[in-house]
Formats: sequence, structure tokens, C-alpha cells
Amino acid sequence: MRNIKLTIEYDGTNYVGFQTQRTKDYKSPTIQETLEEALKKVCKRKTNLVASGRTDSGVHALAQVANFKTDSKMPLDKFRVAINANIPEDISVTKVEEADADFHSRYSAKSKIYRYLILNRPYRSVFEGKYCYLFTYKLDFDLMKREIRCLLGKHDFKAFQAADKKKKKSVRTIKNIKLSKKNDLIIFEIEADGFLFKMVRNIVGTLIEIGRGRFKKGSMKRILESKNRKLAGPTAPARGLCLLKVIY
Repeated sequence: MRNIKLTIEYDGTNYVGFQTQRTKDYKSPTIQETLEEALKKVCKRKTNLVASGRTDSGVHALAQVANFKTDSKMPLDKFRVAINANIPEDISVTKVEEADADFHSRYSAKSKIYRYLILNRPYRSVFEGKYCYLFTYKLDFDLMKREIRCLLGKHDFKAFQAADKKKKKSVRTIKNIKLSKKNDLIIFEIEADGFLFKMVRNIVGTLIEIGRGRFKKGSMKRILESKNRKLAGPTAPARGLCLLKVIY
């Protein structure tokens, strides 16, 4: 049995996240079920796709990783062509590799890198609007940059964890975090050994409240230590978030 590793990019706008939903009370499809339908055609049987992690409704990915088991003898380059021929244009399999038998997209991952884009100006962008959050109020970029430093390292991120049916331990280790600016675009990047439900978007929402002056200097550290979600800022919109890379 072969273990095939896929690298996938997608525009999450029209999907309710990566993971297949247990209930059918939704109108939009998921990335997983869309790919599994394609694999069923390509492999001639039902195929279970395992991803590095779920991305939420509306979130994008440049390099999501997933794997599946198959007894198909199809060459790797043919797999990519065949899968892409059976999926919508807002999803693309960019790489297909032969993985070790024990490789697991989720459990083998050491860390993930996410990016969040904030367009900080008075008017929207026709071309970038689907991939960034337009915030029209002036933000104190230098203060925001200083505030994120306290998040580095191992902490309990319960204050930035959205309600989740799956109870998880809220301690995570942030390995790298940075804030940069290119013209009107504020770029937030974060690498961690794992992420809680809506954790990145809740951190960004808090950071924006600090940048606009609603939260005082030192608020990020105080909120982090409080472990109280009610003290943090609102959840930033999904469209600004993108999974950049999964590190193994």
C-alpha cells in the first residue's frame, strides 16, 4: 500500500473549511470532501484524506499538506494531473510525493506557519480584498510590533481560544512571530507547534484593538496571563488568514 503526500493550495472563500463536516446542514462544500470526490474517481474507490490540520471557513492555504493510502500504481506526476482535472479552479494540488509508510500529515508535523494580512487604508482593494482584512482606522504599527513579543515561547493561550466542542490543552509554543509592513499592508506571521481554534485570528483581533488605541500598552501580556477569552479582542475575519507552510 502506497502512502501519497499532497501539497495543496486553495482559496477558502467558497468553502466551510478544510475538514468534512459531520452534519449536512450547510450549503458550501469543504476542501476535504471536494478532494476526496476527485480521489474516488482517480483511484476508483473511496479514499480517506488526512490533512495536517483543519483550516476554518473562509481561510486560505498556500501549502496545506495531506496524505492518503492507495494501492494504485499510477505515477506521481499523473496523480497531480488527474486530481487537478477533477477539482474546481480554486483548489490546486501543487506537489505529489511518495511518503514513508508511517508518515501522517498531522502527527508528523513539527510546526505550522500562518500569515494574516491587514490592509490599513480608507479604501478597499479590488484584487486583494478576498485575501486581507480592510481596516480603515489608523493603527499604531510600532506599538503593535512591541506588543507581540510577549507571545514568543511556551504559554497557555486559553485567552485566545475560541469555544470548541473538542476540549484541548491550551498550552502551545510559538517559535517565531513577526509583524512587518509593505506600503498599506500590515503582514503578521506566526509559527507554532500547534494552534487552538481561531487562535491566530483572536490574536490579530486583539492586536488591532491595541493598534487603534482601544487597549492600552501592555494589554497583550495582561490578556495572555489572564487566560480569559472575554478580555481579548474580537475574532479577525477569516479572509485575511492563510496557511503558509507545514514543517516536518
